[in-house]
Amino acid sequence: MDGIIDTITQFAAQEPAIFALIIGIIGAAVLSAVVNVGAMLVIWADRKVMSDFCNRFGPNRVGGRWGILQLGADAIKLFTKEDIIPAGVDKGVYVWAPIIASAGTMLVAAAIPFGALHIGGKNYPLVVANMDISAFYVEAALSIMSIAVFMAGYSSNNKYSILGAFRGIARMIAYEVPMGVCVISVAIMAHSLNLVEIVESQTVWYAFAQPLGFVIFMIALVTDLGRVPFDQSEAEEEIICGYSTEYSGIRWGLLYFQEYNNFLLGSILVSLLFLGGWHGPIIPIPLLDIVSPMIWLLMKVIIVIWFIILIRAALFRLRIDQVTDLGWKWMLPLSILNLGWAVIVGSYFA
Repeated sequence: MDGIIDTITQFAAQEPAIFALIIGIIGAAVLSAVVNVGAMLVIWADRKVMSDFCNRFGPNRVGGRWGILQLGADAIKLFTKEDIIPAGVDKGVYVWAPIIASAGTMLVAAAIPFGALHIGGKNYPLVVANMDISAFYVEAALSIMSIAVFMAGYSSNNKYSILGAFRGIARMIAYEVPMGVCVISVAIMAHSLNLVEIVESQTVWYAFAQPLGFVIFMIALVTDLGRVPFDQSEAEEEIICGYSTEYSGIRWGLLYFQEYNNFLLGSILVSLLFLGGWHGPIIPIPLLDIVSPMIWLLMKVIIVIWFIILIRAALFRLRIDQVTDLGWKWMLPLSILNLGWAVIVGSYFA
């Protein structure tokens, strides 16, 4: 294994352009497969766990008791359903909105480490683009979703859709600011904006080093995902289906699917920033010792996903004015307070 790594390292040094191209193509293919399959599993988990909380049957019409094949049935239905474009829409913007949403998700995924391989006593992170400012890059790429939401609502020529889009944008902006401040707080303690270095710096989980920042980031993440109690852009009993009302078939499927892509990526981001990422004891079993960092990260991500689903099952929807007030009047000041705490305590994490 060490010989293979040395050969790859030498080739990368001799042909950096070719090596970068090969890594980019392989990384994009693997990344797309991992994110989309992972999102499908998150959709299944959301339905199944919600059914358990609500004491009713989950998605089990296709695929037996666990309803695994229901995902495939839904995908076939969306891919084969008639693609209807209503009269009066801004067709160019209408068509591109789901594509922009999906592209934004892939941009986020490119900079997020999906674990590491433990080889020869060292951890090798699994990340397509290991950037020095990857934490800021991810935060910026997440904001692309607000553009896609506006495009979908504005182009639909539907008052309810544009109302849902405005609600979604107001919600996202109100919470992306405190979320960004929390990322800065973590970067101050880690002395880096690189997600890999942030993980490696966590001798103490930052969820314990700055619990206020962890709580604020979790609330902001749930809000950014548009899940209960912050799903005002799709409040069905008020504005039908929000910004995606006029979409059908595969276009609606892309908008729906990217929400769960962001759900998965957001849960991974929480685990990397605050829960130690892939840190954990190496499993002393052949082969499992190599992938044990990925196992620890997967366990943490599953816990975060389960907790967010629990929030959906337990809480009621807030009004949009309550959501924005909470974001600007409480979350932002508290995030700045947490930033001050990080500056004071950060010197002890050098």
